[in-house]
Amino acid sequence: MIEIIKYILLGIIQGITEIFPVSSSGHLTLFSRLFNIDLTNLTIFLMITNTGSFLALFFYFRDDIKELIIGTFKYIFKKEEIYKQDFHYVVKLMIAVIPIGIFGLLFKDKLPNDLLSVGFALILTSGLLFYVYMVRAIEWKNEVSWKNALIIGAFQMFAIFPGISRSGITMTGGLVQKIELKKVLKFSFLSYIIVSVPVMLLGFYDALHASESIHILGYSLAFVMSFIFSLISVRIFYQYVKVKNLIYFAVYCLLIGGLSIILHITL
Repeated sequence: MIEIIKYILLGIIQGITEIFPVSSSGHLTLFSRLFNIDLTNLTIFLMITNTGSFLALFFYFRDDIKELIIGTFKYIFKKEEIYKQDFHYVVKLMIAVIPIGIFGLLFKDKLPNDLLSVGFALILTSGLLFYVYMVRAIEWKNEVSWKNALIIGAFQMFAIFPGISRSGITMTGGLVQKIELKKVLKFSFLSYIIVSVPVMLLGFYDALHASESIHILGYSLAFVMSFIFSLISVRIFYQYVKVKNLIYFAVYCLLIGGLSIILHITL
């Protein structure tokens, strides 16, 4: 029963922290230590919970995804110029995910994943969010240009470091270019959906070669919790967050980062 509760809690943590700019990888590293669970032996579990978050975001943005797919198809194959903007937006998303894809393949197995490195990465995330909060009184743009997409992609590639929030650093990459928050968030989450497809395929491949004992009930509940809480979180975050609210996430990341460093020293 205790093991099932641990899996449920990790699923909830994954669901919430994947959406909010507080680093899901950092939180899973922290709480796995607190729960005395070795994440290196949970390849299948992590793949399942990440899939839950992916499906939640896919469901939330289903109308936008459908519109972009149909528009791109009609522009490419039917040469309908009115859908040119949809096609360009998809290409911009592709551009934004290329850096993290390359960086992830090169360094995903070489990155530190201990509480000390996670703690400092969370503090860095805090600093980025605080910087964006401090320059919030500017005139915002409503569209993502080709240059914006490339720079957002350059920011996003650093999200492979455990403790650096993917949504946080992607959002920072957009906001420092004066792109309106809702536009940045939509671009960030849609790019996450795109990059999650090859990541999940690699996860399935790794899962096939993992000698991991599967707790069917625990894993199933963790998947459901990850999906539900990712969906709840994206509804709240996307609809209600404002740049001025980022100060709360900055303070939170600072506290959690400090806690991780303290636990690294004391455990």
